[in-house]
Amino acid sequence: MVDFIIVGYGLAGLAFATQLEKEDKSYIVFENHSQQSSRVAGGLYNPVILKRFTAAWQAEAQMGYAVPFYKHIETILGEHYLHPMEVVRRFNSVEEQNTWFEACDKPILEYFLAPQLQKNNNPTISAPYQFGKVKHTGRVQVKEMLAASLARLAAKEQLQKASFVYEDIVMTPQGISYQGINARHILFAEGYGVLQNPFFQHLPLQGNKGEYLIIRSTALQLKRAVKSSIFIIPLGNDYYKIGATYNSQDKTPVCTEAAKTQLLTKLEAFMTAPYEVVGQEAGIRPTVRDRRPLVGTHPKHKNVHILNGLGSRGILIAPSVSQALYDTIMHGEPLDAAIDISRFQQ
Repeated sequence: MVDFIIVGYGLAGLAFATQLEKEDKSYIVFENHSQQSSRVAGGLYNPVILKRFTAAWQAEAQMGYAVPFYKHIETILGEHYLHPMEVVRRFNSVEEQNTWFEACDKPILEYFLAPQLQKNNNPTISAPYQFGKVKHTGRVQVKEMLAASLARLAAKEQLQKASFVYEDIVMTPQGISYQGINARHILFAEGYGVLQNPFFQHLPLQGNKGEYLIIRSTALQLKRAVKSSIFIIPLGNDYYKIGATYNSQDKTPVCTEAAKTQLLTKLEAFMTAPYEVVGQEAGIRPTVRDRRPLVGTHPKHKNVHILNGLGSRGILIAPSVSQALYDTIMHGEPLDAAIDISRFQQ
């Protein structure tokens, strides 16, 4: 008997598994790598929506969870994945500068936004209206962190590299049974793949495809992430991640030439450094119509749970909502109504 079966191991699965380990709970993971959203994400932890200069949902609280959480994972895995990194917003006009200054005066944002304009010292970036800097930001090497964590689970015989067969679940007085594994609870953290899950098909997960490019440029020489119409995110050793696209119609994981053209057109509108494209990645973000996560317990099966719908801000959201779900399951503490799946009754 294990305490939990976890189905899916992106950021949501990793966050909940880490919470279980903190509480000395046993678990086994099923992961088939069918969903790539967490692994292809830019990895920035940024508490501000830079399109509108507004704070992300519960930004301050989530930041308080996220940074210690990733430092804890670094301790477990013995590697560094958390890298403080400046994020700057390139302004397109004096009007945008003024809107930035107004945002800096708002109590919810004054901790995150620097009121002084940042000069552009990079000759390959066009920024006639300068930059605004977001404070307390950084990047997590999500793909590498997930790979190392899965390798650790495999070594401990806690990983099943297999697709999950929903029809093989049997409800028992103690919890559930699945292919010879008995567990007190099961958590589904499948991202966009939850659309195939018969327990949670009633939830309004929509999905939004995002594509990124990886470029190499020795001339660019950026040390901070730049947000214009797209992000340029330094990866080190002259490599940069460029993205991302947002496509709510195409739900295939295939990289497209249309997205590549779109990203390069936006990049070349403000960057002049020579570069080469060395890679392209795509994933389907698990998005929800009200832009809030899907967290909670099945209305009929009290041992069946979900952690999903983290959207494009899973880096920030996953640590806090995983603890909230754990506290609900193990201690009966109520979930925030904004994230509880009971807001979408069948």
